Amino acid sequence: MKEQTTMSNINSEHAAQTSTAPQGTKKKVIISMMTFAIMNVTTIVSLRGMPSMAEYGLTSIFYYLFAALVFLIPMSLVAAELASTFPNKGGVFRWVAEAFGPKWGFAALYYEWQTIVIWFPTVLVFAAAALAYIFGSPAFDASLADNKIYTTIMLLAVFWFVTLFTFRGMGASAKLSSLGGLFGTIIPGVILILLAVVYVMMGKPIQMPLDTGYLPDFSHFKNMVLAAGVFLYFGGIETQAVHIQDLKNPTRDYPLAILVATTIVVVIFVLGTLAVGVVIPHADINLNRSLLIAYRDLWASFGLPWTGNIMAAMLAFGVLGQVSAIVAGPSTGLLAVGKAGYLPHIFQKTNANGIPTNILITQGVIVTILSAAFTILPSVQSAYQILSQMATIVYLLMCLIMFVAGISLRYSQPDKLRPFKIPGGNYGMWIVGGIGVIGCAIAAVFSFIPPAQIPTGSPVIYVGILMAGTVIFAAIPFILFTFHKPSWKAPDSDFEPLSWQNTDVRPTSKSFQGKPLLVPIKPPPLSGVNRGL
Repeated sequence: MKEQTTMSNINSEHAAQTSTAPQGTKKKVIISMMTFAIMNVTTIVSLRGMPSMAEYGLTSIFYYLFAALVFLIPMSLVAAELASTFPNKGGVFRWVAEAFGPKWGFAALYYEWQTIVIWFPTVLVFAAAALAYIFGSPAFDASLADNKIYTTIMLLAVFWFVTLFTFRGMGASAKLSSLGGLFGTIIPGVILILLAVVYVMMGKPIQMPLDTGYLPDFSHFKNMVLAAGVFLYFGGIETQAVHIQDLKNPTRDYPLAILVATTIVVVIFVLGTLAVGVVIPHADINLNRSLLIAYRDLWASFGLPWTGNIMAAMLAFGVLGQVSAIVAGPSTGLLAVGKAGYLPHIFQKTNANGIPTNILITQGVIVTILSAAFTILPSVQSAYQILSQMATIVYLLMCLIMFVAGISLRYSQPDKLRPFKIPGGNYGMWIVGGIGVIGCAIAAVFSFIPPAQIPTGSPVIYVGILMAGTVIFAAIPFILFTFHKPSWKAPDSDFEPLSWQNTDVRPTSKSFQGKPLLVPIKPPPLSGVNRGL
């Protein structure tokens, strides 16, 4: 999941767009359909979550396809329409605020940022495990990776190193991210799949049961809990929608690119997951270290067990790159909205490199507190699972708001020019957005159920933690918004007013059964901060 990048500023109706750039202006960059598809693939694909889906064997294919159909594709299409309709700064804040006002827009942006903060410890647990597998015997490596004290110390050390490294600027983070993505994700991913293919072709023993079928047992909800995490694995697809204006023919190229990207993403996840299941017995699958064991065992089958240590080092480097890419990303988006008057001045402070230092420090403090879960909960696996599910729930809150906003804006701003528009009129938007809402709701419900595959301690405590965390995280942005003041707006803020702030109407959260969600109000002064709903 990565930062919601910003498009070039253009007027709200796109009237100034021409095929030839005016003299003295920078020529518009055109992104090809295939390049855009690859951009989406690299945004989503991560090797870390494959062991959890390997728990399901062949049934994992169903879960990947289901999540792609009810979440990945609808999210991509709705985000594309919103990004092309409202291309100015703000990303999900602007999209939701255009429909329901700044209060809900701020909540959606906060949930996007909070998801990343909760997600950090889970990905860093994998980094700690990878570092443990670089040296030592297999037994020592496994023992160290499962040690709660070691895991907590290492994940915090890695996180604060990356955070302080980010203070050097986005340029330095981008270099680390690109190198980590290539040598820590793409190359290891290709190696994993190729090794598994050769392993099977050589007639080696396949550990995955092949007689389980492809459909899950819907009568046992606990067996489907881990599958809800697939929605978070596919998270971040909406961040690339802001580039839709850079496509030569958005109406044709965008849906085609999403189809290509979805196919590639599903194939990589499916093959990578099956590769882990092929070599790791179902009973031995461990969420934070099975991928490392899979590499070691695959290389050992070819007489090269030491190569597994090299793969562990590459995967650890990949985590550094992945975390580096997003430590400052969502925080930068939060800074832009905060400077528009929605965060106190203390959180608007940046260093000489333009990095929002106080937001990053606050982010680090929250990650440090959340990391205490690894010392309190029964095992590293249980802490990993509960934080993953908490991140999934918060992310789904943002997605639900965005889907509803997309439907609402078809009624509240029907005449707004939409360079990319989901076909089928309002019925098309209802179908696509409705599927997304249903998919998110199903995943959210499953996220509260203790998984059957992982010991998480008392079910009551497990569910209680998730429910308490959901209530707290859901309420925080509304509490913050209640106390925001017009004086918080920074003098150098270049955040453009929302389109309805130039009119005599504002959005309302009332029912939109065929009627615009706009009610008359006194036009707010553009120089101040509209307090919204």
